[in-house]
Amino acid sequence: MIQSLAIVGGQWGDEGKGKIVDCLSDSADAVVRFQGGHNAGHTLVAGGKKVIVHLIPAGILRQQVTAYIGNGVVLSIDALRGEIDHLESHLGSIVDRVKISEDCALLLPSHAALDQAREAKKGNQAIGTTSRGIGPAYEDKVARRGLKLHDLNDLKSVQAKAEELLDYHNYLLTNFYRQKAVDSGKIISDLVSASEWLVPMMTDVSSEVNSLMVQNKKVLFEGAQGVMLDIDHGTYPFVTSSNTGIGAVGTGAGIAPSKIDHVLAIVKAYTTRVGSGPFPTELHDGVGAHIAKAGAEFGATTGRPRRCGWFDAVLVRRAHQLNNFDGLCLTKLDVLDGLETIRVCTGYRTADSELLNSSGNAWCLQRCEPIYEDLPGWQEDTLGIRNYDQLPVNARYYLDRITELTGVPVDVISTGPDRAHLIYRPSISGW
Repeated sequence: MIQSLAIVGGQWGDEGKGKIVDCLSDSADAVVRFQGGHNAGHTLVAGGKKVIVHLIPAGILRQQVTAYIGNGVVLSIDALRGEIDHLESHLGSIVDRVKISEDCALLLPSHAALDQAREAKKGNQAIGTTSRGIGPAYEDKVARRGLKLHDLNDLKSVQAKAEELLDYHNYLLTNFYRQKAVDSGKIISDLVSASEWLVPMMTDVSSEVNSLMVQNKKVLFEGAQGVMLDIDHGTYPFVTSSNTGIGAVGTGAGIAPSKIDHVLAIVKAYTTRVGSGPFPTELHDGVGAHIAKAGAEFGATTGRPRRCGWFDAVLVRRAHQLNNFDGLCLTKLDVLDGLETIRVCTGYRTADSELLNSSGNAWCLQRCEPIYEDLPGWQEDTLGIRNYDQLPVNARYYLDRITELTGVPVDVISTGPDRAHLIYRPSISGW
């Protein structure tokens, strides 16, 4: 029986984790977000209505779920307030079901200003961040000069800390980046005002979630971005600013990784990437344009178009090596409907050799060419199919081949955007 389930992205993010968290949280007592910030966006479709969440775990749509934001998340107060208002317009009051770690680092408007200034200064060498301030917020956390949520318990002290931090930010903005300073007075005033509604949601997430697990409650851990965007193991420097793999459950939620019963990696039936960075299987032809259109490949947070390419088994093998996945959830299978031939990258070719495995090193990947295996497509519609045996023969062969190439069984298959468009294999039925 699976009591604790962790969901991570197995590629470069945007794999459809939000829908899967939403659906699997139907059996959960708690859902815990453990890293990232409001640079992540999960688009959910329930009853024909579209809801987008950025900070609050996708499980919030389920009335029985308590949604926890762990200490590994950098918290934008403005984004959180807007998200609560958005969700409550659809769901009614949710604040009694949202609990936030007292150790969350606060992301201020000045962090976003610094992020935007840096990207502008780099010009063509820009990393392609969401410009939401995630990186600068993590920097201040690691440098031990940032604010944490628990600082709001002492308003006099937090004002002094904020003033010192904002002086530093404004010095960088005006003297190095030659940009306009932020309004420190307004930011501090907003912090003080926010304490009234934020402090009641503050809690010791580690203690509460560990207690739930001791009681054999079902807990789902929700990651953001994808493994290959990990700050340590991804395609650096074209990565996010946090650890995105299974190890981040321990650091970002205060839970021993050994307590996780099952690790489910979400991967698309193809591959996408937002922003800059190497992408060996990227398509620049009509097939790539078709996948982008059929898959509605635009970022939930920024609206930026996603780069599209064939499924990269080398990439997922590397992600599996780093995380030891128990299963895959393959999303957007229906997007490949109607293609005569479907290609899968089985290895890379360099000027010197052929590689079956590769590190996430961006320098290496930029010099790799994909080695493809061509598989027969299916000329049938898979949209909304809920029974594995009803899938076209070639679609089932494609799934089997992905299992063979990655070494990970496919536990769940998504055949459309709605909650009902899922096929569950027996390996995950214990949840």
